[in-house]
Amino acid sequence: METVDQALTAIERPNLATVQIILNAFRQKPLEAVLPAAQEAGVGIIARVPLASGLLAGRYSKDTTFAADDHRSFNRRGEAFDVGETFAGVDFENGVEAAREFTEIARDTGWRPPTAALGWVAQQSGVSTVIPGARNAAQAQTNAEAGTMNALPERFFEAAAELYERRIKPEVHHRW
Repeated sequence: METVDQALTAIERPNLATVQIILNAFRQKPLEAVLPAAQEAGVGIIARVPLASGLLAGRYSKDTTFAADDHRSFNRRGEAFDVGETFAGVDFENGVEAAREFTEIARDTGWRPPTAALGWVAQQSGVSTVIPGARNAAQAQTNAEAGTMNALPERFFEAAAELYERRIKPEVHHRW
């Protein structure tokens, strides 16, 4: 699903088991209605794009380049498919700056940014599973660490919500 409305329509269907939707610290709109509706209906949530195409891993700078055949190069403004699939729809330069802030929030918890970002998603009430991508074994190992973490502190969720409200929501919340 791309939009909250699509997910809510799907959840209303009888015998539906799961819904896939983009959910990450830079795409929080599903928290408002989709996750509560899914829980009420007994529908599982499969969260995808949990690292916002790598932004939430905290490794990119404004000068980072991607291969020509990488969607992070050719779909930044939705040229090939829904822009929300690339960096969760966030403008790359704004996303890099917001990711720097997210990195500091994550480090305050003692976790690496990608692990904390995956934990943020996995620990949302109603999320059944998370689909992170990995380009190599080291990334897969980092992703797996999220499954071993204790509950993130409430201050982490509060700081992520504040960052979203201030830096990301005005840009993307209305789209999906």
